[in-house]
Amino acid sequence: IEENDEVKIWRDGLGRTMKLPKAAATLALPLDYPVKTMDDWLKIKPWYEFSEGRFGADWEATARRHREDDKVVCVGIPGGFDETRQLLGEEGLCIAYYEQPELIHDILQTIGETAFRVLDVASSKVQIDMLSVHEDMAGKSGPLAGPVQIKEFIAPYYRRVWDMLQERGARLFDQDSDGDMNPVIDAFIDAGVNCMHPMEPAANMDIVKVREKYGKRLAFYGGIDKHVIRGSREDIEAELEYKIPPMVASGGCVLALDHRIPNGTSLANYKFYLEKAWEIMEREAVA
Repeated sequence: IEENDEVKIWRDGLGRTMKLPKAAATLALPLDYPVKTMDDWLKIKPWYEFSEGRFGADWEATARRHREDDKVVCVGIPGGFDETRQLLGEEGLCIAYYEQPELIHDILQTIGETAFRVLDVASSKVQIDMLSVHEDMAGKSGPLAGPVQIKEFIAPYYRRVWDMLQERGARLFDQDSDGDMNPVIDAFIDAGVNCMHPMEPAANMDIVKVREKYGKRLAFYGGIDKHVIRGSREDIEAELEYKIPPMVASGGCVLALDHRIPNGTSLANYKFYLEKAWEIMEREAVA
């Protein structure tokens, strides 16, 4: 639609007007959304319905090669919060939970039916190890949907897919969300989730405290404060000494930074972080 040195504006596949300020961001933000009413949704509903065309020509052979190579075979489903947010916007979705619940139910039932049918076929042909879902539904002040909304709208969608895959041998149901997810961890565990990332410390996601509360019911990866590696070596060492020993002792955690390496991180600090992390892990593994 428009592009210059400062900004790029275009229409995406969902019909949204997207704007990217080139000097300030790497992720574009929508200026509008395709769904406000049930009629709007019904126009695009066929995009989300099942068809055989969702299977690539060589999908089964590719998956079997992964299995033979001893790789973890992963599948994904659209987020119960995230995909509806893409259609209605965050404000529109949060209002619709109360004012148009039938709309949200129909969206998630449609997506859920397609996910179930696709993964029913996939899991009948190839052993699946992990189901993943992207939500990004929280900030520092907490999640944008609470336990009530998760139980009513999202959990039935998750459960139908996960129960099938778990019965066929899948072991991990991993959810991706930044922000403070503490208020809804219990609700998502009830919905089947047993692994979460990136466990953002700046948003009160302390992996040591989460492990103390949930034990082996919840695995996770991430959890190391990305902001600390811009500080002093003493700060880095303190963070690693707090996080690594209890995780090595209890297992069920892939230790990593909680997101991208932040701007301003020195190469010397990053190398120190890596070397110190391995030093502590090797020490604790032997202890």
